[in-house]
Amino acid sequence: MKVVTYFRVSTAAQGRSGLGLEAQRAAVAAFVASRGADVLSEFTEVESGKRADRPQLIRALHHATVTGATLVVAKLDRLSRDAAFLLTLRNSGARFIAADNPDVNNLTVGLLAVIAQDERERIAERTRSALAAAKARGQTLGNPNGAAALRKANKGNAAALKAVKETADLHAAKLAPVIADLRQSGLTSLATLARELNERGMLTPRRCRWHPSSVRNLLHRLDA
Repeated sequence: MKVVTYFRVSTAAQGRSGLGLEAQRAAVAAFVASRGADVLSEFTEVESGKRADRPQLIRALHHATVTGATLVVAKLDRLSRDAAFLLTLRNSGARFIAADNPDVNNLTVGLLAVIAQDERERIAERTRSALAAAKARGQTLGNPNGAAALRKANKGNAAALKAVKETADLHAAKLAPVIADLRQSGLTSLATLARELNERGMLTPRRCRWHPSSVRNLLHRLDA
């Protein structure tokens, strides 16, 4: 059994301290040992589970897909707490296993996805309640100069758009050899390329299934 491992923590402080990562690695290592699996690569990310455009997750899924491996995480919520994201990932055909519950099937993944999203919403509600209580006590929240700091740093919407473009460009570069192989095999229409990418479990930069329009955008990036 070939596997690609993926670990995620939500904050930079957790990433620096190893808090959370050690437990994830221990759980995955135990699973790998129990199955006698061959670990091809390891990916670690410091990012919120709310985000779907995670570069390391994209790389991990791509590597697993092109090598025929299975993506292994410690827990399902390391992939995401968003039900729609997890269901899209499941429906894409990507193979993944959570070490704490390795025997899930398509039905139970759907149920666990909904549970994970409910937990995310509960966490968000607890955070909002804590902030409201702090504000009621007269505590100043946030950085009063935050907007000015962003402007001085020349960030904001332009930076966000740049980040999205860079993510899409990186994703396109990773798919370049796959597209070249498909074209060499005689698949050239947008529809057939989209179908084949979906059958191979490939996802778009937004973690969705391929359509002719998204394949057209991909080809434009590669040609550029």
